Amino acid sequence: MKLKLFDKLRKGSAATGQASARFLPCGDSAIAVELASEIDEKANQRVIVLAEDLSRRPIEGIEEVIPTYRSLLVLYDPGIIRGLKLIEVLQERLNGLVVTAVQTRHFSIPVLYGHEAGLDLEAMAEMKGITPEEIISLHSSAEYRVYMIGFAPGFAYLGGVPELLHTPRLKEPRQHIQAGSIGIGGKQGNINSVACPSGWRFLGRTPLKLFDPMRTEPFLLQAGDTVRFRPIEREEALELDAAVARGETGVEASVK
Repeated sequence: MKLKLFDKLRKGSAATGQASARFLPCGDSAIAVELASEIDEKANQRVIVLAEDLSRRPIEGIEEVIPTYRSLLVLYDPGIIRGLKLIEVLQERLNGLVVTAVQTRHFSIPVLYGHEAGLDLEAMAEMKGITPEEIISLHSSAEYRVYMIGFAPGFAYLGGVPELLHTPRLKEPRQHIQAGSIGIGGKQGNINSVACPSGWRFLGRTPLKLFDPMRTEPFLLQAGDTVRFRPIEREEALELDAAVARGETGVEASVK
């Protein structure tokens, strides 16, 4: 019965010209709506638009939606809506989903490269056969897309890392990386939101707080935002540290 229904839903998606989706049960109260088999900006945009649609036109029984790189995790109350019924409704939403150009928030993130938080800057430069200054120039010249927030509150996963900077993670994670650290893990970039263990390679830190439970919006970034990194000197970093400690965000988003 379940397999027949899943097959029916996939055929219905193909008939409407929409990319097919996979519905993967995650326990008895969550479903992952997988929209692609690989990381893809268009698939990520569909994930975000689907999440926004479910927020704007809620389905009774859905408790929370969590966007990821290429799927949307839908948490629901099985006492209100059963999983198979929810899949049917989600497929209907997908069939009618219209993805158009949307306004994107853009952030210029100040970064103090090297120093105490740039644990891997020198090693990465040696590994790549270039200077630390060239690593900084390359890293700060790219525009990054926030694909998802996860792992820790406000932790930003970034796509768009220049190919030369793609670097495997450490074999043994460090036990303490400070909040605000800017890292690279494989093809991904990140901004640490809280102090935590990590095997990523770190180039510096930003004084900005990606997660602050005292703010109206606790997370600074959200999926779909774009980011550029702006190199700063220690003096400016200390000034921004003080401003953030006073409760200032230290950055404003532009919309494009």
